[in-house]
Amino acid sequence: MTADERRVLVVLAAVVERDDRVLVTRRPPDAHLGGLWEFPGGKCELGEAHDVCLKREILEEIGVEATVGSELVVTEHAYPDRTVRVHFRRCTLAGDPRAQLGQEMRWVTRDELGRLEFPEADRTLIEMLTR
Repeated sequence: MTADERRVLVVLAAVVERDDRVLVTRRPPDAHLGGLWEFPGGKCELGEAHDVCLKREILEEIGVEATVGSELVVTEHAYPDRTVRVHFRRCTLAGDPRAQLGQEMRWVTRDELGRLEFPEADRTLIEMLTR
């Protein structure tokens, strides 16, 4: 493994759809890429299975159990300070999500997705969902 490969952060993100809407949350202003919208999820710990990571992150962020489904797309993007590899997985939630970290949360239509500001790493997924 090269030094560049070690610097890649593996991130899991949930694509949750309900009543023709998609669940998105807003990154805190003081976080990396603060203020941008994102799909709930987070960094995978070393050695952590992807489905375990996403279930843990969903519970921490929006307070509900999740069933992790199929992978929709994997993207990789190099930001100035880090490179991320994002695995977007379909998920269903057991209950109604509630923001646990004070973040803004919305259910948006696919059309609205195209009008919100997301990190560059999410661009491929947004294009898929808004086609």
